[in-house]
Amino acid sequence: KLLYHLEKEEQMPDGMCIDAEGKLWVACIDGGRIIRIDPETGKRIQTVRLPTPRITSCCFGGKDYSEMYVTSAYDGLDEKTLAKEPHAGEIFKITGLGVKGIPQNFYAA
Repeated sequence: KLLYHLEKEEQMPDGMCIDAEGKLWVACIDGGRIIRIDPETGKRIQTVRLPTPRITSCCFGGKDYSEMYVTSAYDGLDEKTLAKEPHAGEIFKITGLGVKGIPQNFYAA
């Protein structure tokens, strides 16, 4: 079942996580953003733009899971592109989203 059709500027999905409200957060590699999708309606309900295009994954953390951590990549970028994208490869902490994540489930081996 198709949940959401990415807009052209969102590029391609990569890492994802779920928040405490059951909404899906998707890292848009080469789109420079993460998006929040309501899986019930299939609508994008929030966009957070970041200062580099190659956004690879996102997860909630911090003491009460109110911080989002977002990773980015620099692999495959030549020196000229890296000079224009000085934040490529960094990890970002986002606060103030107004939503929290949920603890991960641990499974015994």
